[in-house]
Amino acid sequence: MDGVKAKILYVEDDVNLGFVTSDNLNLKGYKVNYCKDGKSAIETFDKENFDLCILDVMLPEVDGFEIARHIREKNKNIPIIFVTAKSMKEDRITGFKTGADDYIIKPFSIEELLLRIEVFLKRSKVTETNETILPTSFRIGKFNFNFDNLSIELNGNKTKLTLKEAELLRYFCMNQGKILKREEILKSLWGNDDYFIGRSLDVFISRLRKYLSEDPSANIENIHGVGFRMTIAG
Repeated sequence: MDGVKAKILYVEDDVNLGFVTSDNLNLKGYKVNYCKDGKSAIETFDKENFDLCILDVMLPEVDGFEIARHIREKNKNIPIIFVTAKSMKEDRITGFKTGADDYIIKPFSIEELLLRIEVFLKRSKVTETNETILPTSFRIGKFNFNFDNLSIELNGNKTKLTLKEAELLRYFCMNQGKILKREEILKSLWGNDDYFIGRSLDVFISRLRKYLSEDPSANIENIHGVGFRMTIAG
């Protein structure tokens, strides 16, 4: 795709907002497949390959959460950004539970959306980046964690991670044994530490604990009133 930065699936039932946003993203060099409802979005996702998905939450027939669940069944790696109304704060928590990587609140600026897209595409290696090269392979107790493959493996059994889960787990691995403040984690991985992103961090940590539960020596512990610490016994 010469001259095209990445291919985006964009789902929005507000036609005016949908066309304006699509046009702006196309002007910035992205190839946008715009869908007005959840059913067509799922059909489009199944037929084509995308680098990133932007999903409105409130959609006719099939909502954004259901689309995200379907996407995650097919692809654990692709970044998903939810679009949510300002009044629907709990949507953000539900969104993270269904596999979203980030959210943006309506009304939003194109500049803000572009920044979020670029961050995720850099992390997904879709666009070139000059970021410091970070380690990609770790031993976590009995687990092998491979960041590039977004997976952890134990006794030949592999579990796929989302990009955000992998980033969080790598952050813990690189700071093993250290007490990490909640604000520090949030600012490093999400860029800010607002209340609802803070609650989503708990969702991600619960998922990581579940993945690591087969090895009791690997533990992500709560440090009351401060944050978290990953320890490996033995």
